[in-house]
Amino acid sequence: MSTGKETGAVPPPARPLDDDAERLAALGYESHFRRDMSLWANFSLGFTYLSPVVGVYSLFAISLAQAGPPMIWAFVIAGLGQLLVALVFGEIVSQYPVSGGIYPWARRLWGRRWAWMNGWIYLVALLATIAGVSYGAGPYAAAMLGFETSVNATILCALAILAVATVINLSGTRRLAMAAIVGFTAELVGALVVGVWLLVTERHHGLGVFFDGQGAGEGGSYAAAFLAASLIGIYQYYGFEACGDVAEEVRDPARRIPKAMRMTIYVGGAAATFVALSLVLAVADFGAVVSGADADPVTTALTAAFGSGPVKIILGIVLISFVSCAMSLQAAASRLTYAYARDDMIAGSRVLARFSPTRHVPPYALLLAAVLPAVLVVGSKLSTDALTKIISFAALGIYLAFQAVVLAALRARLKGWRPSGPFTLGRWGLAVNVAALVYGIAAMINMSWPRTPDVPWYDNYIVPLSAAIVIVAGLAYMAATRHYGRGDTPAGDAVPASAADPLATR
Repeated sequence: MSTGKETGAVPPPARPLDDDAERLAALGYESHFRRDMSLWANFSLGFTYLSPVVGVYSLFAISLAQAGPPMIWAFVIAGLGQLLVALVFGEIVSQYPVSGGIYPWARRLWGRRWAWMNGWIYLVALLATIAGVSYGAGPYAAAMLGFETSVNATILCALAILAVATVINLSGTRRLAMAAIVGFTAELVGALVVGVWLLVTERHHGLGVFFDGQGAGEGGSYAAAFLAASLIGIYQYYGFEACGDVAEEVRDPARRIPKAMRMTIYVGGAAATFVALSLVLAVADFGAVVSGADADPVTTALTAAFGSGPVKIILGIVLISFVSCAMSLQAAASRLTYAYARDDMIAGSRVLARFSPTRHVPPYALLLAAVLPAVLVVGSKLSTDALTKIISFAALGIYLAFQAVVLAALRARLKGWRPSGPFTLGRWGLAVNVAALVYGIAAMINMSWPRTPDVPWYDNYIVPLSAAIVIVAGLAYMAATRHYGRGDTPAGDAVPASAADPLATR
């Protein structure tokens, strides 16, 4: 018997790369993901991360009590601001369609150190947000199942949501895409049905109330009250970046992901605004909400419109929204962790970069995105206040990570970077980039502003203080391990070589 070598036979030619794989190879990567995610699935992932129902239902009572019905304008303002950010991100991901989003974008635009710190802040914020979303589902589960809300019950509910989200994510990209589409459909249809029914059966006011504070902010500045209430809009509009976190799982990502990001803002923002509008018009007594007599106007309005029986179906849809949101957040966190590990930029890279040959997902990175949030949730048994403090950083951390990329894009643009992907803003790029940075800085100042002078100073400044702790911890990690210097994947190469700072790419 002769071997192929003996007979002069040659191995079959290597399978040619498709366009997406060729583009990725040119960026220095070979992907093991499967491109099973369509445009609609990619958009659905961003939508369920943004989650209009979770965002509105979680903060509606607080915002309405602080500023009255005009709080709804916060959705419009924040939506326009974050659309600017999404446009900047669209240019970047169109040129660099690499999994992990925030981290690889910052790496190519600025350099290793900037990217490492940016990804660190974003990862901590994502893990805290996963814990917060899972924990926040407890009261709705209690109302739906008819048991009394307690710390133990809330923890069990949160752990169940984390378990379901993890199982879906571990099952592979195709099932993740299907689950995202199901979650998107359930949430959007539920939001529209509930909103329309509230407008038809429980509308107590005309549209003029959206220009009337209804006594909110009395005794002080209404502008200050509105800025506090506007956090509902600021907290609502992130999630579109998740579309880019899974770039290597999307077909034709350079074109589809920028479109999916914009769709997330358009559709998610419109749905959130509609839900808030219908709820505001369904509140019979604004005075009771402003005074605190009605601390849960969402449940009050839903029960009045649907009754105690059917309202449980609505609460079931709300729980689906929480599961979908946690699932999308976990997907984003795992891809970011995998991107770090693939570049050998974090402790445990060898394990975290492992890939399932059957499911085509990074299982250990996914488990990290389940275990750490679970630890935070279980820790609430010892101190709910501690969990609240950890979660308080989450939104600011995500905005910090966003704006670090926006700043890196602006710096690179001023040094000669010209976006070269299929999606570009052309001559509007610089203006949009500057406007996105201005909006982001203003939003972060608003989030960090101390508004509780009667509490200890560290609680009054908990948001910026927690951000400072995360940043200092990241700097200490960088100094102790120098992981940021590992890996030979290009860094800082968006800037033309003649204008690049050699130190920035290290």
